[in-house]
Amino acid sequence: MVHRVEHVRQVRRLLARFPVVGLLGPRQVGKTTLARQVASAIGGRARRFDLEDSADLALFSDPMLTLRPLKGLVVLDEIQLLPRVYGALRVLADRPGRPARFLVLGSASPALLRQAAESLAGRIAYHELRGFSSSETGTARLDRLWLRGGFPLAFLAPTEGDSIDWRRHFVKNLLEHDMPQLDIRIPAPTLGRFWKMLAHYHGLIWNASEFARSFGVSDHTVRHYLDALVATFVLRELQPWHASIAKRQVKAPKIYIADSGLLHVLLDIRSLDGLMSHPKSGASWEGFGIGEAVTRLGALPDECHFWATHAGAELDLLVVRGRRRIGFEFKRTGAPAITASMRIAERDLALDRLYVVHAGSRTFRMDRKILAVPLSRLRLDVPPLPAGE
Repeated sequence: MVHRVEHVRQVRRLLARFPVVGLLGPRQVGKTTLARQVASAIGGRARRFDLEDSADLALFSDPMLTLRPLKGLVVLDEIQLLPRVYGALRVLADRPGRPARFLVLGSASPALLRQAAESLAGRIAYHELRGFSSSETGTARLDRLWLRGGFPLAFLAPTEGDSIDWRRHFVKNLLEHDMPQLDIRIPAPTLGRFWKMLAHYHGLIWNASEFARSFGVSDHTVRHYLDALVATFVLRELQPWHASIAKRQVKAPKIYIADSGLLHVLLDIRSLDGLMSHPKSGASWEGFGIGEAVTRLGALPDECHFWATHAGAELDLLVVRGRRRIGFEFKRTGAPAITASMRIAERDLALDRLYVVHAGSRTFRMDRKILAVPLSRLRLDVPPLPAGE
C-alpha cells in the first residue's frame, strides 16, 4: 500500500474546518483507501457506508434516521448514487457542536453533483484525488509511472500485461456502467470512439467544429461528450489565460487525457520502447509533466491555464494564485534552450518564475527568472505555492 501522506493531511485540515468534505476523483483511484487512512490518522472509530452495497443502501430509506445518532467521522462512499442524502447532510451539518463530520466520496465533479453544491453551500469543501504522483511512488519509478499512469491497480500490477488489461477494463466499465449510473445518456460505443479520437488530439487546442464534422453532430453535442469525460475526471481541460495585452490570443481550451496510462491504452501503446517511438510521445510527456507540476505546486484546477497567441507565442502551463504567476514549459530533451516564445511569455505575462522542465538530470539557471529543472527533481527544486495568497 502507498500511504498518501499529503492527501491525508489536506483532508484532515478540511475536516477540521467544514462539517462535510467531498473527496472526489475517478473510479478506482484510491478514495476508499484514502478515507481509511484519514480515519486511522484521526483516531477513534469511523462508520463507513458503501452506497453500492445493497445492504448499506437499504439503511438509507430514511437517511436522517440512519445518520442522526452517529458521532465522529462518517464516510459515505459513492454519494452520487443517492442524491437524497444531501438534504439530510444539510440539516446534520448545522447541529450545534457538530457531533459528526461527514466525508463523502464521489466519482463525479461538483458541477455534475449540482444538488450537493446547492444543498450544502457554505458547509462543504472539496478535495480532488488523482492517481499516484512521483512524490508518492519515488522518482526511481518515474518511467513506470509515466507508462502505466497513476491508478493504483494499474501502477502496482505485477506485469505490463496485467496493467494493460486493468486499464482496458477500466475504460470499458466507465463507458458501459459508470456513465449510465451518473445519468449520462451517451451510447457507450459513441463515447468510446470520441474518447479514442481525443487521445490523438492529446495536448492540442479543442476544435468543436472538427469533432462535430467527424461525428455528424452539432458543436453543442460534442461539447456534451467532452463535458461528460471532464466530469468523471478522465479528461483534463486546461483553460486559456487571457492577458490584457494587445495581441490576439487563443480562447479555446487545451485537452489532455488526465491519466497517462489511460492515454497509452487508448493509443494501444504497450511498452516503454513503444512509447518512446510513438508520434504522441512528446505530448504524452508534456501532459504527464503538467500533472506532476500541478501536484507539486498544490494548485487548484481554476488556478491552472495555458497561454497562446495567434502569432505563435505560447506557454504550456501558467499557474496563477493571487498576484503570483508561475510558468512552465515542458521539453523532452536533456539540453533545453531558451526560446523566443519563452521570452515573450516571461515579459507579457509578468512571470515571477519560469521553469523549463526537461528530461535530463541536472538543474541549472538559464536566466534570472528561468530555471531548467529535470522532471525527476521537480519536487526537490520547485517549491509549492504558499497558501492564502
